[in-house]
Amino acid sequence: MTGTVDMRVRIGELELRNPVMTASGTFGSGREYADFMELAQLGAVVTKGVSLEPWAGNDSPRIAETPSGMLNSIGLQNPGVAAFCANDLAWLATQNVPVIVNLVGHSVAEYVAVTERLDAEPDIAAFELNISCPNVDAGGMAFGTSCPAAAEVVRAVRAATTKTLIVKLSPNVTDIAEIARAVEAEGADAVSLINTLLGMAIDTRTFRPKLARGVGGLSGPAIRPVAVRMVWQVARAVAVPVIGMGGIMSAADAAEFMLAGATAVAVGTANFVDPTASAAVAEGLRHFCEERGIARVSDLTGAAWPERQA
Repeated sequence: MTGTVDMRVRIGELELRNPVMTASGTFGSGREYADFMELAQLGAVVTKGVSLEPWAGNDSPRIAETPSGMLNSIGLQNPGVAAFCANDLAWLATQNVPVIVNLVGHSVAEYVAVTERLDAEPDIAAFELNISCPNVDAGGMAFGTSCPAAAEVVRAVRAATTKTLIVKLSPNVTDIAEIARAVEAEGADAVSLINTLLGMAIDTRTFRPKLARGVGGLSGPAIRPVAVRMVWQVARAVAVPVIGMGGIMSAADAAEFMLAGATAVAVGTANFVDPTASAAVAEGLRHFCEERGIARVSDLTGAAWPERQA
């Protein structure tokens, strides 16, 4: 309970002090942001993707600004699970904030192996299974764009852990609700959406793509209407909680996702604009509720649905 508003929300077995977390890949493991804010102000920190072995990522350039957003093709660069546990996880354990580890892999076997390596770590509250990254040639989005492939990897990882399992979905599909139902059926405790939309930018001076890989993931305010629409669709299609993300820059943006059906939200690109953005959204969401006499932030979830308007 914070102030006059109950800000708590529940994702699987995990109770968060407020519904605002960080979007994987935009916050590292939080160490760089700790000079600007207390991580304990957040509902949870979602780490950058962690793989079994070190992952070099894509060639540079791999960032390009676009109108109302940015393109990235980082390619899941990370030092591997051993270095993550020795350095980042050990530090995060001192920050009084739930830690959700984003899992990545090239294959089902790699996803399972990294899950098994991390499952015994008591300082990890939950896993976010990333089957939606558009910036790798093997793994990532390859698993998240068909129901059989998504179901296979979720089934295997579910068998490897009893921790809360969140599955991050790709918007680069025909029917995201169908994918959500498939992973829910295999034991996902929650789904998070959306990852970035596949996009491209070309430098008109050089006649060459701005990213070395050619294409990349579009994030930021430009994708928010797409993300809100997909949260609306998925939250009405599944029984498990939905974590909404995609261009959240303010508390009002976060409230919009919750009104569409999200139980919690994640702040991503805004962290690059303002390193305190995630904490500001959490505090702003509390004020949003106070100003409207809303006693529990969870009452926002799905409040825009037609049946709730009757």
